[in-house]
Amino acid sequence: MTDLLAALLLGIIEGITEFLPISSTGHLLIAQHWLGHRSDLFNISIQAGAILAVVLIYRQRLWQLATGFLPRNRAALARDVETYGMDLAAQRVVRQQNNFDYLLKLGVAFGVTAVLGIVVKKLGFELPDKVLPIAWALVLGGIWMLVAEHYAAKRALALGERSSITWTVAILVGVAQVIAGVFPGTSRSGATIFVALLAGTTNRAAATEFAFLVGIPTMFAATAYELLDVIGTPAAANEDWTALAVAFAASAVTAFVAVKWLLHYIQSHRFTAFAYYRFALGAALLLLMPSGS
Repeated sequence: MTDLLAALLLGIIEGITEFLPISSTGHLLIAQHWLGHRSDLFNISIQAGAILAVVLIYRQRLWQLATGFLPRNRAALARDVETYGMDLAAQRVVRQQNNFDYLLKLGVAFGVTAVLGIVVKKLGFELPDKVLPIAWALVLGGIWMLVAEHYAAKRALALGERSSITWTVAILVGVAQVIAGVFPGTSRSGATIFVALLAGTTNRAAATEFAFLVGIPTMFAATAYELLDVIGTPAAANEDWTALAVAFAASAVTAFVAVKWLLHYIQSHRFTAFAYYRFALGAALLLLMPSGS
C-alpha cells in the first residue's frame, strides 16, 4: 500500500469517527498498527480537518454569534424601535445578550481545556502505542454511555426541555475535553455531549451544538501548538506534508457527511447504538490482539 493511500484511509477514518461518540483517536491509533505510525502533528492536524467541516455546517450560527453580540448604542436602539417596534427591538437586545453570554461560555470551556491541556503536555503525557488500553477504554466508555444515557433521560424528565448552557456545563465540558484527550478510546464528542446532558442541558441538539462548537477553537489551537513546536526542527523536515494534506482533505469531506448524518440521527434516536458498537470493537480487540500489542 502506498503512503498516500494509507494517509487517505486515515483521513477517512478520522472524518467518520471524530464526531461520532466512538473515539477518533482510538480508531486512528488502532489503524496505524496496520497503516503505519504517524506523528502527533499528523494526528492533530487531520482532526483539525474534521473541525473545518463543523465550521462549514455551523457557519450561520457562527456568523450569528460573531456579529450579533455587540451592544447597540442609543441611536441604533432608537432606529430599531422605529423600524421594528418596541417588542421586536427588545427581542433583538435579548438575542444580543444571549449571544454574548454563549460566547463567554464557549471561551470559558476552551480556556479550561487550554490550561489543563498545557499542564498535561508539560507533564510529558504521550498517547499509548498499544491497543490494549484503547480496547478497555472503548468498553468502559460504552458502559459510561449507557449509564449516562439512562441518567440523562431521567434528568430530562425531571427538568424538562432545557437548551441553555450554564457556567457549570461550560466548565465541565472543558474538563471533559482534556480527559478524552488523555485517555484515547474515551471520545471527545461523547464525553462532552453527555457531560452537558447530565449537567442540565437536557436538549440533545443544544448539548451537541455546544460540544461541537467548543471543539473548533480547541482543535485549531492544538494544531497551531503542534505546528509551532515542530517548525524549524528535524521533525518538520521528516513530515510528509503531501500525505498530511491528503489526509486533511479526506477528513474534512467525510466529517461533513458524518456530522450531517449525526445531527439528523439524534433528533429521533439515543446514543445507545454507539455504546454497543464500542462493546463489539473493544471485545474484538481484546480477543484478537496479543496482550502486549
